[in-house]
Amino acid sequence: MDTFEIIRTSFLSPLVLAFLVGMAATLIKSELEFPQPVLDAISIYLVFSIALKGGTELSAVGFGAIWKPVLVTLVLVIFVPSACYFLARRFIRLDVPNAAGIAALYGSVSSVTFLAALSLAGKLGNSAEPFMPVLVSLMEWGILVALFIARWRMRRSQTNAAVPIREIVVDTLRGRSVILLLGGLFIGYTIGEPGFRPIKPFFEDAFRGVLTLFLLEMGMVAARQLREFFRLGPRLLAFGVGMPIFNGILGIVLGTLAGLSVSGSFVLGAITASASYIDAPAAVRAALPQANPSIYLTSSLGITFPFNLLIGLPMYYQLASWLHELIR
Repeated sequence: MDTFEIIRTSFLSPLVLAFLVGMAATLIKSELEFPQPVLDAISIYLVFSIALKGGTELSAVGFGAIWKPVLVTLVLVIFVPSACYFLARRFIRLDVPNAAGIAALYGSVSSVTFLAALSLAGKLGNSAEPFMPVLVSLMEWGILVALFIARWRMRRSQTNAAVPIREIVVDTLRGRSVILLLGGLFIGYTIGEPGFRPIKPFFEDAFRGVLTLFLLEMGMVAARQLREFFRLGPRLLAFGVGMPIFNGILGIVLGTLAGLSVSGSFVLGAITASASYIDAPAAVRAALPQANPSIYLTSSLGITFPFNLLIGLPMYYQLASWLHELIR
């Protein structure tokens, strides 16, 4: 019953409904359209707000108590987008920008799935560790790993020669979305909660409203390019189901070995299994305009998101419970 309530709440959220309205508007050939300068402003706002809030949360927690969970999270930050990129290239046979776009979304975190996992853990009587939001903010670095891979591979294909790693790193760090992510994390960590409080109404309270507009536009974009999804449908469906299962199991195992509780391991597995359809698309749209939104959004929002809510979350919790009983 708790799981069905989570499903109902998630699917009736204004974010998901806005995405569906955007798709419907395009399919009926509505005149609804966002000016490009408005879209650029929304993308900048979203990416910077995400990083700023993540840095603020990070400043409130001491590293001494969470170094093991942080360490395994950093391992996931590198491994998950790298594995997703490799499988997207080999299994779905996508080009570099589209494979990197999917890798960025799966390397990032679905905030709705994270909140649903916390809710499910609480209703089952076992709250997760209070520092879980810090691990979520660290998982956002998976976007940077995916963008780095994209720039590296695109540069190699253009020059047909090996590109020095230093040049790739510098080129990646100069990108707009990367500057916003790193800059926001730095500012948030430096000012902490007291410094964030005066700007909270703009960067946090208004955040979900701007997200709703963004999902409306992304629904329109995805609907315009549905033909590409139908061409890749079966392979994309297999990827969208298989990838979260693999990532979720990996997150649960590493979380358990890092000393997290049953609920903590479950939540880490859930966020590792999730794919962002809110945060990462803004960064991908800004950094990889060549990537097709109908591919990465359909995979994350149309396949992985409902799978996790319907089947994944209960399965991940049972696995975390079983693993803790086995080890302890």
